[in-house]
Amino acid sequence: MTRSLAPDQPPSPPPPAEPHAGPRYRDAGELADHVLGLLTLDEKISLLHSDQPALPRVGLASFHTGGEVLHGVRVEVPCTVFPQAVGLGASWDPDLLERIGDAIGSEVDSLLQRNRHQPLVSRNVWSPVVNLLRDPRWGRNEEGYSEDPGLTSSLAVAFCSGLRGAGPGERPARWRIVPTLKHFVAYNHETDKFARSMDLRPRVLHEYDMVPFLEPVRAGVAAAVMPSYHLLNGRPSHLSEHLRLLRLHDPDLAVVSDGFAPSDIIDKSRYYEDREHAYPAAMRAGLDSFTDHLGDPTITVRALRDAVARGLLTEAEIDAAARRLLLLRARAGDLDTHREPVQDTVGAPAHRALAREAVRRSAVLLRNDGTLPLADGPGQSVAVIGPLADRCVRDWYGGPLPYRVTPVDGIRARAGGTVVYESGLDRITLRHRGDGRLLAATEDGGVCLTDVTGSDDTVFEVFDWGEGGICLRSVGNGMFLSWDRGGELPGGGRREILRCDREEPFGWEIRQTFRLERAEADGPWVLRNVYSGRYAATDATGGGLDLMAPDAGSALALDVEVLSLGAETAARAAGAADRAVVLVGTYPQINGMEGHDRKDTGLPSGQSALARAVIEANPRTAVVLVSGYPLSVTELAERAPALMWTSHGGQEFGNGLADLLFGDREPTGRLPQSWPRSADDLGDILGYDIIKSRLTYLYSDREPLFPFGHGLGYTDFRLGPSVLDRGTAAQDEVVTVSAELTNTGARAGEEVAQLYVRALDSPVPRPLRQLHGFRRVSVAPGARERVEFRLPVRDLAYWDVGRGRFTVAPGRYALTVARSAAAAGPGAVLTVVGEPLPPRDLGSRLVRAVDFDDYHAVRLTDQSPTTGEAVTASGPGSWLLFRDVLIARGHTGMVLRLGGPVRDMDAMGAGVAPSGGAAPPGRLEIRLGDPAGGRLVAVAEIPGDDTGRYSWRTVTVPLAPADGRHDVYLVFTGAGRLASLGLTAAESPEGHR
Repeated sequence: MTRSLAPDQPPSPPPPAEPHAGPRYRDAGELADHVLGLLTLDEKISLLHSDQPALPRVGLASFHTGGEVLHGVRVEVPCTVFPQAVGLGASWDPDLLERIGDAIGSEVDSLLQRNRHQPLVSRNVWSPVVNLLRDPRWGRNEEGYSEDPGLTSSLAVAFCSGLRGAGPGERPARWRIVPTLKHFVAYNHETDKFARSMDLRPRVLHEYDMVPFLEPVRAGVAAAVMPSYHLLNGRPSHLSEHLRLLRLHDPDLAVVSDGFAPSDIIDKSRYYEDREHAYPAAMRAGLDSFTDHLGDPTITVRALRDAVARGLLTEAEIDAAARRLLLLRARAGDLDTHREPVQDTVGAPAHRALAREAVRRSAVLLRNDGTLPLADGPGQSVAVIGPLADRCVRDWYGGPLPYRVTPVDGIRARAGGTVVYESGLDRITLRHRGDGRLLAATEDGGVCLTDVTGSDDTVFEVFDWGEGGICLRSVGNGMFLSWDRGGELPGGGRREILRCDREEPFGWEIRQTFRLERAEADGPWVLRNVYSGRYAATDATGGGLDLMAPDAGSALALDVEVLSLGAETAARAAGAADRAVVLVGTYPQINGMEGHDRKDTGLPSGQSALARAVIEANPRTAVVLVSGYPLSVTELAERAPALMWTSHGGQEFGNGLADLLFGDREPTGRLPQSWPRSADDLGDILGYDIIKSRLTYLYSDREPLFPFGHGLGYTDFRLGPSVLDRGTAAQDEVVTVSAELTNTGARAGEEVAQLYVRALDSPVPRPLRQLHGFRRVSVAPGARERVEFRLPVRDLAYWDVGRGRFTVAPGRYALTVARSAAAAGPGAVLTVVGEPLPPRDLGSRLVRAVDFDDYHAVRLTDQSPTTGEAVTASGPGSWLLFRDVLIARGHTGMVLRLGGPVRDMDAMGAGVAPSGGAAPPGRLEIRLGDPAGGRLVAVAEIPGDDTGRYSWRTVTVPLAPADGRHDVYLVFTGAGRLASLGLTAAESPEGHR
């Protein structure tokens, strides 16, 4: 998100020189402690809302948390806009990310200097997004960097370093900007995110999703984190006990809520019934700052005061949160009485140049038969074609573009010959079947039916966005068809009046997408708005056209007349040119955004047909795919002479792209995500367990369309075999792996050498290949460079659920220096020596049920409203596996913490009464070696469902003799829950505590 940034506030009176002026405070922490000691309880509570009021009595100005700077400052003042975050991820260039972060940070500094209370700007910013791009159907895919935790971490650390205003590893006394990492943790879907719980097993949490949050915190470049909206293992993320894991590395880390999320705990997730209980629970989980009610702190402050008055929250807990927020402000110098003036850098020439460089660095050349770079000269002509050829598109997390250099603009400025532009859009008219009048746009942006024919006002261009619908742009006034809310209707509600007055589709409500539908083959067409779901109809008062028809039967009946087919027009233009460039792709917000996932990853059919027509007309065609996520374009990947991908590139999109197309710069981008051949290869978007589902490049055995790390240049490279400096190493050592890179082409180039590792003897499923480092290497024509990577053996660890820590297993590991994940072959083999891993210990303590090694047909849920996680089974056939368990001769029983079946675990919360029935309970069978036919050694009866959601019963059952090491399966024959388990000895019949 985020919809919830604070409104402008009037300047507060200047703070007094005391109590916190001067150099007598050694550090930010001491200053924060001093200010905290001056505050009353009510003043401390007031700091816990995102809109902190001015407190002149103690010299505090007003302050708010939050401000979006994902790829530029998101304000209505035009600032520098860089390529989307996923495009920056494709750069594989931490130095670039640090420079961009520095540029954005300086523009925030400049805006705050102009007006300390600049709307939507703060020294605490809500960026970067470090959620891993597990599934490209996620509506917010464009906001993240990569599907790989290591690549994402390195880019996030660099970006945060730039924002903060000091290099990596430095510890500045004052931060220019305090970055906030979002959204913690494992957030990759929009559908039902407020109500449906996602399952995240410990190995996936520690090895994958948590990594890019931990690394910036460990590096000291991020001082805040934002939880996600969704529920995780049965509990809303704003109540997650996993937040405490981050505080192990920085006890002063501030936790700020997402917009409206505190209220969502009650209103949407329904986890608590009231704020007086929900808010203390959130604070105990780690939350410090409540972003709620759009700048109105009264509801939050009242709830916190009432919680303290009722003894549900202590002043010490208020103090801890207030101190972290004061420390955040002190780190950024916001508690100082003065600040040195800075140069105004908003839109500076150096930032414009950096934006152009970022476009060049983020584009990925996917395929090329020699069509690129484009031939150039006075006698050469190029046709530039497509719905995105003359557009620079803004997304929800970018501010307004200060200027727009579209692709055709950039190519015209660079080309030495003739440039012809063709949109490739169909042109249509819409005629009222009843009286023959035409739908028309008026000069003032209205929409009407007219008898006038032959006017551009009645002609609309059709933008095909696939499952997102179509947009209709008037040829007459150049604006997009949309709608606005009008006056009140007699029966309630408001009119929705059709308008044609929007320069581009944009906003939280995308009102510019429509569908032309008809109920039967020869019936009339009707026009339905995608957002409202209503149909165009004639206003009963005769005042124009509304979106008031609730169904197609009462909608305006239309006939569609096609005046020209864009594919045919484009093919003629391409056939007459020496070269063609066609730009097709997707539109941010229409093809998925916050609140809306995609069902498909294909290119819209109309755009696919356009690209095919251009290629058939001109075999010297370069196709540029513009999108915020991978596209399944199997046919284009086979047929396009040259294929390039780029994210939406901001203000300098056209110039940066032209630099690449004409070969003034080398394409150096590499894919930050695997590209699937179809959405069918992606599995369930709600399946976060990448190990079990074998998804992402790490585990997938499906052949991608283009692999993670793939990217070409305009020269050729040959990478020699990988060589290790030694064949064996202990766990505390560092090894060096290298390979020789040769430029076999005729021009200088830059390659991204990538180090991949595969565990060959692992006791648990491990990635088929995993990135452990990358280096950019520039090589002259015919020259060679040896690329070296130093790899600490401890980096080969996995999360050992049995011991609750990272462990390096002894055995063989294949290390390969490659040019992409798909090229990671056998490599060099390193043997890690060390003590054999011990067996799983279930005898010395109770073991959490969620710390299983494998499972089937179970869900993860909350053990209590505040702490603990458990496993729930819906019925027969569910099982858990605990590998290599030592059952000693003295183990005579098994102790289990069991619960009865629950009713609809996704719809239940703490203190919220469940509804509906539950599956009947059964037994829990303990079997060795196999869940179906393995030896049965113990049986426990699962309690009935009258015990309640958070009631658990500890039972001890006898265990048949089974000396030795075994794979232990816990098999459910009916519905039930399991929180923990352990083995008991004869002398401890009561089991573990």
